[in-house]
Amino acid sequence: MTRLAVLILFAILSLAAQPVFHLNDGDRVVFYGDSITDQRLYTTFVETYVRTRFPNLNVKFTHSGWGGDRVSGGGGGVVETRLYRDVAPYRPTVVTIMLGMNDARYRAFDEDLFKAYSGGFQKLVATIRTLAPGARITAIRPSPYDEVTRTPTFPGGYNPVLVKYGDFLAQYAAEERLTVADLNEPVVKMLEKANAANAADAPKIIPDRVHPGAAGHLIMAGALLKDWNAPALVSAISLDATAAKPLSAEGTKVNNLKTTGSISWTQTDSALPMPINFDDPVVALAVRSSDFMETLNRQTLKVTVLKPGHYALRIDGQQVGVFDEKAFAAGLDLAALPTPMAQQAAEVHQLTLKRTGIHNIRWRSLEVPLAGDGLTANAAAMNALDQLDAELEARQIAAAKPL
Repeated sequence: MTRLAVLILFAILSLAAQPVFHLNDGDRVVFYGDSITDQRLYTTFVETYVRTRFPNLNVKFTHSGWGGDRVSGGGGGVVETRLYRDVAPYRPTVVTIMLGMNDARYRAFDEDLFKAYSGGFQKLVATIRTLAPGARITAIRPSPYDEVTRTPTFPGGYNPVLVKYGDFLAQYAAEERLTVADLNEPVVKMLEKANAANAADAPKIIPDRVHPGAAGHLIMAGALLKDWNAPALVSAISLDATAAKPLSAEGTKVNNLKTTGSISWTQTDSALPMPINFDDPVVALAVRSSDFMETLNRQTLKVTVLKPGHYALRIDGQQVGVFDEKAFAAGLDLAALPTPMAQQAAEVHQLTLKRTGIHNIRWRSLEVPLAGDGLTANAAAMNALDQLDAELEARQIAAAKPL
């Protein structure tokens, strides 16, 4: 994006070689799971991250979680029905699976339930491999049952049971060459820090112990993205207030640098930051209690050799904040500030939510409940929603292009 920045800026970051991101151009991703996936929160955060960090990457996303599901299926039908209807038609090249919360039945570890889960998960993977040959499968360790901000309901607690299920997934993934993502431990560690910092708000991160709100899902999305080798960098620039050209620039191009009077330049970034609603105190608490910003959302600006004083930072004519020369010399984290770039990224996320909402209506209000009713207009209605989905996706992709 080309932005006119006035005053001071930085970015000095020596980044180690970044592993290759898990998603490729042309990938089709299906998120499969139970009610936690059905919330369409961690999944839409992942979608928005990919859209904003890789604006030229052609990837499609389908959200196929169903509340109450186990490895055997649930309210949406047995697992075979779910996979044939809710996964296979989208010709996935990547499938994520998060199940286990319902399978362990909210009780102490039960060997029979565990055997049903482990056997059922293996069957589920085998069926996916038949329906989508070559698809890259990510087995997700179940997200936690919150026993950090509240006490366990029975001796030993339920989350250790979920951890044991996750241990099976890690072993099975190694044997079957699946990717494994841990959405349990990172959330537990965040909850521990959040509870120590703010015991009143920390329980709101997972209000009912099972289903996280946006704050918890953002950290879950971050965990999945990190296990997919997602890059931390948005952009980074470093300026010397007395020099005629930038000291360094990563993920961006800097032009028209002027250091007479105020400091100004134009900046063309390759990506947008991940939008985060810091106005939500629970989201802010979760982010502060995690490494999300450091590991996934670095957008840094550094200006050195400034005279002592306070300087206003303006981007596209919008004042972002006022900082002294020490803050600029240390480096500002633009991704944590209300910049025009963050506002643009938030608009992308709203389009993500609208698009996935339309698909969910098509799937859950038309395709599934009306399948056997013989309504001639149903196919036309679903086709119209597919077209609306595609139109929203086009707008989402366009909105993610840096300006």
